[in-house]
Amino acid sequence: MKSNSGFSGVYPMVFALFDAKGNLAREPMRRQVKALLQQRVHGIAILGMATEVNKLSTVERRTLMEWVAEDIAGAAPLAVTIAESSIVGQIDFVKAAAGVGAKWAILQPPPVKGVPESELIRFFGAVADASPIPVGIQNAPEYLGIGLSHNGISTLHRAHRNVAIVKLEATALAIARLVEQVEGTLDVFNGRDGIEMIDSIRAGAVGIIPGAEVADLLARVFDFVDAGTPQSAEQAERLYERLLPLLVVLMETMDTFLVYGKHVLAHRFGIRETDTRIPHTPASKFGLELMRRYSEALGKI
Repeated sequence: MKSNSGFSGVYPMVFALFDAKGNLAREPMRRQVKALLQQRVHGIAILGMATEVNKLSTVERRTLMEWVAEDIAGAAPLAVTIAESSIVGQIDFVKAAAGVGAKWAILQPPPVKGVPESELIRFFGAVADASPIPVGIQNAPEYLGIGLSHNGISTLHRAHRNVAIVKLEATALAIARLVEQVEGTLDVFNGRDGIEMIDSIRAGAVGIIPGAEVADLLARVFDFVDAGTPQSAEQAERLYERLLPLLVVLMETMDTFLVYGKHVLAHRFGIRETDTRIPHTPASKFGLELMRRYSEALGKI
């Protein structure tokens, strides 16, 4: 796996954790980050969809970013998703992210549907040109309702070289097509909570941004693949086979992922503050039992 940006591996997107009153909970967030670092993940990401960024105020987003940066303390690269809806807002936030030690940023498109692709390219390009750190583009139209075509991504990268990464929620087939189109000059991270992880890497992805609930095990899968031997490849496949059924259940919808992924986090990390911020679909008795069984099979951290 060749990374042009210098960033690769498994970067779990941390969950936002709330106390009984619905406020951000400092100590559980610290426990989550510290546990991930102890499990040797390759980096940590914050403020994506798994962090319920759309339910956080700008002040809360800044607070979470500062907490996570403080807890990482330079032990691993930090990637910050920038979800502000204006060019000025995104530039201000990306500079703040760089100020607390983030190594790269992931730009979400503004929530404006139906705009020409050229306008989206102008938006991202303006932020990238003003960013003091490399930027990636979150291209997930299936979840965000807006995004770029592969040709648009390639055009943006050629015009703005600080756009070094694209974060997809895509199949391995789609990754292979994009990697071929950009001729390997743009690093690809995939999401989907790790579904098709090994095939995504085979297709040219240099990293995965899953949730935190099984990121420790996904990091080991990545390490096995990266070792590049027949024996390590077999180890990667064997471990991944244990994880895949849970990942498929969690990725039914983003709401399912948040509600039940946090329950897996509770079982495996020993963290109690795992309520999803309202509105959300209530967990079912069957679903909770399913998460308990999966969690026990995968083991505690």
